Amino acid sequence: MTFKAIYLRNRFYYGLALLIVLFLLGHFWHLFFVLGWVGFAVFLSLIVIDLMMLFPRRKRILTGSRKLPERFSNGDANQVSVDIENFYPFKCGLEVIEELPDQFQIRDFYRHKQLNPGEAWSFTYTLTPVERGEYHFGYLNAFIHTRQGFLGRRIRLAHPAKVKVYPSFIQMRKFEIMAISDRLSEVGIKKVRKFGHQMEFDQIREYIKGDDIRTINWKATARRNQLMVNQYQDEKSQQIFSLIDMGRTMQMPFNGLTLLDYAINTSLVLSNIAMLKHDKAGLVTFNEKIKCMLPARREPNHLQLIMEMLYNQQTGFMEHNMEALYAIVRKKIPQRSLLILYTNFESLKSARRELPFLRRLAASHLLLVVFFENSEVGKLILNEANDLEDIYRQTIAEKFMFDKKIIVKELERNGIHAILSSPGKLTVATMNKYLEFKARGLI
Repeated sequence: MTFKAIYLRNRFYYGLALLIVLFLLGHFWHLFFVLGWVGFAVFLSLIVIDLMMLFPRRKRILTGSRKLPERFSNGDANQVSVDIENFYPFKCGLEVIEELPDQFQIRDFYRHKQLNPGEAWSFTYTLTPVERGEYHFGYLNAFIHTRQGFLGRRIRLAHPAKVKVYPSFIQMRKFEIMAISDRLSEVGIKKVRKFGHQMEFDQIREYIKGDDIRTINWKATARRNQLMVNQYQDEKSQQIFSLIDMGRTMQMPFNGLTLLDYAINTSLVLSNIAMLKHDKAGLVTFNEKIKCMLPARREPNHLQLIMEMLYNQQTGFMEHNMEALYAIVRKKIPQRSLLILYTNFESLKSARRELPFLRRLAASHLLLVVFFENSEVGKLILNEANDLEDIYRQTIAEKFMFDKKIIVKELERNGIHAILSSPGKLTVATMNKYLEFKARGLI
């Protein structure tokens, strides 16, 4: 028995307070003095019984475990399960307090149940992380008490554990399943009609009702004496690079996640879909300097390399260096590729400042610039104006939103494709643009 494992419960203090009252009254009436000593004897006996019941000689009294997934998905609900079994020979009360990682800032985790002898209890709870990195769980503490409940015993059922939080692989799998089963339209991905035949020739097959008559192969038709058509497939092995800006503008939060996390989650989904479509996926992250560079590949373990690379990327508080990005792209990516730049422009002036470097990138590659709408500004516009100050605020907010739309027009005027999206719709908007590029044969 260790004294550190003993905890005094509320009933202990209630009984002690009652004894004090009895002894105080005993100074005036002898009967209360006698009742005080009797109560003290009963109180002491119950405490001894509690100790004997809570600390038996048998070693196996209460077992339990915490089942953590190998990794957490950032921004998604992750399930944790706890299994507990009671081997005490009596019915006991059980209170469970979990020491959760500091990042969640949850200090009131509490579960309780009455367990019969030999009874098992399992429960689950969910955690939604909003930061990537390592999360450290503490002990899983169980507090046992008997029916009289003067004392409690703490038993540590699970030891500290560490879980890594990766970019949203749950969202990635969701889009992957939709793509494999050709159900991407259910999550908002548009089916884009293919333009012309800017695709690779696959084979000649028999005509089926509904085939495009422009694909009829007349020479093969004459040889076989039946209609034959050319079958095409999307060009494969195109290079798709996600260029992720980690400057200070990507630190802005939205629903608990930063813009950087939304960009990382989207780039992971897009890389996976691109490789499913037989393209090669690469990665570049940068702020004031280049942080990482992963060449475009399509190998079995390449997606895991991308995930490991994205796992450690953190937003800095420096301005991004577009010149350094242009230099690394020119040096390391000689082949024409689709470059998807995830960034954020705070103003029209800042966008025009970066325009020369973006034009140079677009001259050698197919460049898609993805930046974000400011959701807080959008809410401000929808608020009702009650005075002149509110009108000024809404006017400035509308000007800010209008500048974002001008940035899109300015980029398109310079031959640069652009997406202006809210963080929550970023993945669908980017996927639609990628599939449009594939359908039009631009990559």
